[in-house]
Amino acid sequence: MDTLRDLPLYFQDFEDLRRKNYFYVDKTQYLAQLVTRYKDFFLSRPHRFGKSLFLSTLRAYFEGKKELFKGLYIEQAEEAIARRQNREPWEVSPVLYFDFNAKDYLTGKPLQERLSLQLDFLERQYDIENKYNAPDDRFIYIIKMIYQTTQKQVVILIDEYDKPLLETVNDEALNEANRSLLKAFYEVLKQCDRYIRFAFLTGITKFSKTNLFSGVNNLIDITLQEEYTAICGFTETELDLFAPEIEQLAEANQMTVEQTRGKLRKMYDGYCFSSKEERVYNPFSLLRVLADKRYNYFWFESATPSYLVNYLKRTQVFMPELESELLLDASDIQDFRYNDDDSLIPLLFQSGYLTIKDYLPEAGLYRLGYPNEEVRFGFLQELLPLYVNIRRNSIRSTVLKLYNTLHDGDLAGAMEQISVILAGIIYGNIPSSEEGRPLREQYYQSVLYAVFRLLGIHAQAEVVCATGRIDMLVITRKHVYIFEFKVNTQGTAQDAIDQIKDREYFRAVSPEGRPLHLVGVSFDEKTRNVGEWKEEVL
Repeated sequence: MDTLRDLPLYFQDFEDLRRKNYFYVDKTQYLAQLVTRYKDFFLSRPHRFGKSLFLSTLRAYFEGKKELFKGLYIEQAEEAIARRQNREPWEVSPVLYFDFNAKDYLTGKPLQERLSLQLDFLERQYDIENKYNAPDDRFIYIIKMIYQTTQKQVVILIDEYDKPLLETVNDEALNEANRSLLKAFYEVLKQCDRYIRFAFLTGITKFSKTNLFSGVNNLIDITLQEEYTAICGFTETELDLFAPEIEQLAEANQMTVEQTRGKLRKMYDGYCFSSKEERVYNPFSLLRVLADKRYNYFWFESATPSYLVNYLKRTQVFMPELESELLLDASDIQDFRYNDDDSLIPLLFQSGYLTIKDYLPEAGLYRLGYPNEEVRFGFLQELLPLYVNIRRNSIRSTVLKLYNTLHDGDLAGAMEQISVILAGIIYGNIPSSEEGRPLREQYYQSVLYAVFRLLGIHAQAEVVCATGRIDMLVITRKHVYIFEFKVNTQGTAQDAIDQIKDREYFRAVSPEGRPLHLVGVSFDEKTRNVGEWKEEVL
């Protein structure tokens, strides 16, 4: 049976979506909130989260295209809003729309040329003479001339404002040139405030601790505000709107509707953007699974963004740490500084790889973690090749071999597979501060943790118990493994086994009738691989 309705996959334009009668989840209540508050806003959300679609909704609204909003919240609310603002309903304003998305700023045309093309279009559209060279001067002149000739304030919408900076994080000179150009361009928003009816900027990274917006302090950042948590993405309540498609998905996968909703929640829900408990689904992934009637890791189809890969290569993040107590306050979450290695965790949050799991009001801290299984699996699969020389398309077959050995209790076979994986540790990706030093346990732990999690089995690193920390705990349906790691200058494989027994780590584990394997591993500093290993089975 075909899908009952046309789902808006890949749509980024509200007018196109509505005129072609695609299914639309009404988000215009947020539009009503925005236009009745202040007039200059900034919103950060991960890629593929519907930012462009919402921006185009604003565009249609300010262009007065009332027919597109038939049956939506704003259709009924607009008359009351207009009365409060002492204007006619559906008042038309000149809209200046800048799109920095879908461009290559590293090897393609320079940013200034791209800006010039968009300004050229506006000058032709409003019959304005090009009298200046600098983009900011041209921008100011366009705004003033439109106001002068129409006696109307303009609306300014900017999509993916930060892409020219994110794509050039590895080219310091080009990044600085782009930053300087954009800083002057965005400062026009304050310089021309009296001529602006409304402004809305979207992007991935936040601006609070960068100097990009130091001269634009009139922008209101709604990224972490509770009332805008679900401005992009779908809530659990909104999931009810997809009831026919969920029933078809359940039937196609021989599951009940209840089981299907549980799996959707586990795989694609979990994003949170404020201290409020409300969580949202990734809209792109949810629409894909409902349209395709099969589960997959859709968000990673286009691979990890290059800007994130560049940061990950430099910082060599300790992967198990991303599942532990990552506590940051609101300013830290927004503290992304370009070319600052300490900004990795804020960048992972802003990019959607981590999200808010809890808010601790007494301490004013947010606890971060993976939003869902799609992100956890996809991220580890993308990250592993940065550590070891495994091609992305070979990861699943490599992992499957290891899974079979662990599932069968064949630790010798498992350690052989682990040795093959560790043999591919990429020397060039070791941080400069660590060059010339032996690899620490954490490098091995990061690789093995990622591999074990990709097995689809339960794996935890640095498990806290009463007597210490278990290096790694791996649980399959038939076997339970407690791993303790050493480098050979710190101890032998037997020393590792003895530590497990002396500190009685096994008392923190409930094997439930399964064999409990105590595994000591000693890594050789010279070969940077498994030196020796030992096993005892309880």
